[in-house]
Amino acid sequence: MPRSAASVLTRAPHAPPPALSLWDEVALPLSRVHEVCGGARRTLALRIASETGGPVIWIAPSWGRDPLHPDGIAGLIEPREVLFVSPRRPEDMLWSMEESLRAGVAPLVVADLPEPPPLTPVRRLHLAAEAGTAEGTVRPLGLLLTPGAGGAPGVETRHRMDPAHAGGASRWRLERLRARMAPPKTWEVTETGLAPAPSVASV
Repeated sequence: MPRSAASVLTRAPHAPPPALSLWDEVALPLSRVHEVCGGARRTLALRIASETGGPVIWIAPSWGRDPLHPDGIAGLIEPREVLFVSPRRPEDMLWSMEESLRAGVAPLVVADLPEPPPLTPVRRLHLAAEAGTAEGTVRPLGLLLTPGAGGAPGVETRHRMDPAHAGGASRWRLERLRARMAPPKTWEVTETGLAPAPSVASV
């Protein structure tokens, strides 16, 4: 028997998926893979890590020239909460992330990449995060850190953060470049929170 129009109109809306709320307007759906790019991408990733409760699996190439230093991250997250993985081959970067997500033992898995990955590996990472949710003890969140403006296809969200320090105060510019459930938007990030980005006066 067909449903009446009234029953369709009164149907309850879909509940939003479980997400990590970084700030009131910035939420990252769990069991998915997100991209963070820009000059302050590691700072944003560490802020996200501080909200997950640890442990964090941080994957970075062994040949990288600017690895995270425990003393440098101590202000955002306890270094003992971070498990560093340093693959020796480029192809092992995404493999390590996929296996870490599939294990479902860490709420956050970060891959600090030299360039955005193509679509097929990103799809595999999403599937691994979903499998980790089913098999593990947490809903794992995957972060792909990419330089510049990023551009990994198929990610759930893409956020860019760049330094915008001024007047001796630490400030950053945060842009939501892509999200399935939210429009693009720009904010100013300070040590204490989030605010709308100041408007740029026209010339």
